[in-house]
Amino acid sequence: MSKPAKSIQDQITLLQSRNLSFRNIADAPHFLANISYYRLKGYWWDMQDDKVNHHFINGSFFEHAIDLYNFDRHFRIIVFNAIERIEIALRTKLIYHLSFSYGPECYLNPALFDNQKEFALFIAKIYQDMGRSSEEFILKHFQNHASEHPEIWKALEVLTLGTLSKLYQNLKHQLPEKSNIAKEFGLFNQKYLASWLLTITVVRNIIAHHGRLWNRVLINKYDWPGKTPNILLSYIPDNHQRRKIFPLLSAILYLNNEISPGHHIKNELKNLFFQFQTIQLSKMGFPIGWEQEPLWI
Repeated sequence: MSKPAKSIQDQITLLQSRNLSFRNIADAPHFLANISYYRLKGYWWDMQDDKVNHHFINGSFFEHAIDLYNFDRHFRIIVFNAIERIEIALRTKLIYHLSFSYGPECYLNPALFDNQKEFALFIAKIYQDMGRSSEEFILKHFQNHASEHPEIWKALEVLTLGTLSKLYQNLKHQLPEKSNIAKEFGLFNQKYLASWLLTITVVRNIIAHHGRLWNRVLINKYDWPGKTPNILLSYIPDNHQRRKIFPLLSAILYLNNEISPGHHIKNELKNLFFQFQTIQLSKMGFPIGWEQEPLWI
């Protein structure tokens, strides 16, 4: 049976009845009018001692959930910017290496790909994306060269990170270009780059849809290299640890170190953590002593 809608005042009364306190209750209607009750549930979930009846631990405050929400909003922006660098670098490297080795229409060559079903889906997707694109270079191509396939440097520019990641994963493993791209990202083995990219895409999509990254459980499994050319982490996170954001965030930082030396992502994250000192980073999988990891120093 569907629950009836509740007014903002009813939402506040319900939270009070469940033992949630307000430092300044006069501000609560403004927050609930602009951030939905249902969205905020993800931020006060850990503040409950009875998750069936939704009763809050003594000393729980509505404002703490707002702090978590604001922290998460800033955190997502920093991570999204870091992922954008990876997406642009991946697109650039795919275009450069494949076009030089196999020609400007190489993305249409089934001989370069392992899974032909995935290749067929990719071809359908890329033409769908080009058909929907409002980019001037795509529009002009079909106006001036209607009978010719767009070159790879045009076609791949309209693809999402998810499609680019699948394209890279489906490239035949024996292609030297696939290994060379992985090496340029600082990884000895292409399988780790493919695995990381697929999970980074999941995180990118969470952020793009304004989903909660704070305390998020990542259900997408990914591989972890035993050895890297440069320092990653001093330990190999197990599958349980990889369900939290810290290991993948470290991987994102590592990739940015390789493709964008001199970036400020690490400092931006540390400044954010300093600004929100009440946030429990352990809830995001940050281990004790994470600040001493060489990657994070």
